[in-house]
Amino acid sequence: MMTVQQRLATPGQLLHATGVLHGRRRRAFVKGVVRDIALGVQSLGELDFARLCRERGLPEPDRQVLVQTDSGRCYLDVRWRNGLTVEIDGVQHRRALAVSADNLRSNALVLRGDRALRIDLVGLRVHTEEFMAQVVQGHAMLGSSAA
Repeated sequence: MMTVQQRLATPGQLLHATGVLHGRRRRAFVKGVVRDIALGVQSLGELDFARLCRERGLPEPDRQVLVQTDSGRCYLDVRWRNGLTVEIDGVQHRRALAVSADNLRSNALVLRGDRALRIDLVGLRVHTEEFMAQVVQGHAMLGSSAA
């Protein structure tokens, strides 16, 4: 992920490179990670979340979706077209004014009609089943609009 974040390679270049991987032990794992990166995953928490969604049969969401709110533009970690959004909050989201900024953004999303769920990364690891049950429930409540 850092290779793409630091713009040393594009997701497309990584996808191309997986076609020439040698060896058998980690090839499927690497291809899966690169596929998720190409789909917009930008953190290890988002990578774990993508796997957990697939395990529960949820459709692939859009990732890093740019939306306009009254306070400006923001990127959403995960958004399905049925209006369910999920933000995966790493430790940086708990520092100083980041909490208020996140709350304002979530409130703006709710007021425009989205349903926003927030999952902190520690919670995703410790309370996996509970958080994922909420995601599945939210997706079911809003209908089955694909991605």
